[in-house]
Amino acid sequence: MSQNVLAILIVGTYMFIPLWIGAKAGEHELHKPEDFFVQSRAMGSLAAFLTVEATWWSAFAFLGSNAYYYANGPVYWTTIAWDFLFGILFLVVGKRVWFYGKMNHYITASDFFRDMYDSELLGNLITAIMLLYTLPYLQIQLTGGAYLIEVASNGLIPWEMGGLIFCVVIIIYVWTGGLRAVAWTDIFYEILILFGTIAAAFVIVPKAGGITALFETLRETVPEVLTLPGPTGNAGPMLWISMFLVVPMGAMMGPQLWTRMYAIKSSRLFDLMPFLLGFAAIINIGPMLVGNAGIILQPGLKNADTLLPVLLFKYAPFALASLILIGGAAAAMSTSNSQIHSLSAVYTIDIHKRYINKSIDDKKLIRIGRWSILLFAAFSYMMSVFIPGLLVQIGLFALSGTAQVIVPAAGVLFWRRSTAKGAIAGLLGGIVLLSLLMFIPGLAQALGIYPGLAALLINAALFILVSLLTLPRSQVVLDKFDAQKRIFAEKY
Repeated sequence: MSQNVLAILIVGTYMFIPLWIGAKAGEHELHKPEDFFVQSRAMGSLAAFLTVEATWWSAFAFLGSNAYYYANGPVYWTTIAWDFLFGILFLVVGKRVWFYGKMNHYITASDFFRDMYDSELLGNLITAIMLLYTLPYLQIQLTGGAYLIEVASNGLIPWEMGGLIFCVVIIIYVWTGGLRAVAWTDIFYEILILFGTIAAAFVIVPKAGGITALFETLRETVPEVLTLPGPTGNAGPMLWISMFLVVPMGAMMGPQLWTRMYAIKSSRLFDLMPFLLGFAAIINIGPMLVGNAGIILQPGLKNADTLLPVLLFKYAPFALASLILIGGAAAAMSTSNSQIHSLSAVYTIDIHKRYINKSIDDKKLIRIGRWSILLFAAFSYMMSVFIPGLLVQIGLFALSGTAQVIVPAAGVLFWRRSTAKGAIAGLLGGIVLLSLLMFIPGLAQALGIYPGLAALLINAALFILVSLLTLPRSQVVLDKFDAQKRIFAEKY
């Protein structure tokens, strides 16, 4: 069998299976928006863990992580720490979000903030943040996934066409089955992600002499790649800390994770998440080994994001290389399907139903949700074509934006004195500072600060200060959530 035929067979099979899974998920009736957007709050624990893990493992993690080790040294090892922090956040914050969502029938993050803070303005600000900062992260998935499809197909499918196919497949199965289709396909994607991540290391590391020889060679020839601040001199401990905080908080506060927190059936999964996500973090060893092996095997690579495909097609049999890269495409697809679905919920519930047609019935509302899936997929595809960029850089920008939401979320959950004005002031301050540091060349470096972390600190400071200086939330709202908090303490 020729390489071209084999490539098309592998890619075609990969694209067909999610369509089949989506068709099966679509056999379940979707009568209400809760059915389509949060799976009637009945997602089982195994499916929930696998869809969270698959969504967490994006193209940022699968493709960009190898590149970051290769170009910047060991600072990306913070991934182990942020996996544990993500699990802790899922327990401490996520379990409470799940509870209040169940009690009050929330579907989007804005529902939570609008109700708990009794503020329409804050709800609208959260909607804007979810849209503005999730779209760039979605761009990463489409760009990375499309590139991997091109490489896995031996160049037969150009990346522009690969990205288009990518979007069409997602649109079809998410349109058909809603969140249930997303979760079920994520199980398939997670299997491919695990295989690809582990197999890549097993293939490439022996070509560099094995683990011991690899690190001995690096220590003797380029020791700077093994210690902070890395070969560029810019990846020191503060970047480690910044990534450790910003990445899990940004991911946790993304609309795709709010959807999952609402959809989970049992609280028990939240109790297990720190252990499960911490244990799963062991697969991060794979990208670390590949990135370091690449320093020896492929020095001087101009575009670090291409490292993994370059190494695979140089040192692995074609079929195996294609299968591993399909694992990378799965990482991209498992995140992008979740983001497209959750963004459709944001538009449908927070904008269309609230401001365009308040009296719309459930059937028509689901139809709007489906059409918005098409809209967001098309818009993101256009972004991936016209706004390229390094995966990790775009990822950190996007996650730094959604990370700002953790401040008012934790505030309203754990501080009775928090106010809507404090939340709004903190968010606006954090977003403005983040934008200045990101878009004014050299400003962050000149000031010696990291944009995402600096924005979080300003956000938190303004949130506390303005909350203390403004009137508390109304007694009616405080009484309502005090009563619900007592139920949470008694039952969970």
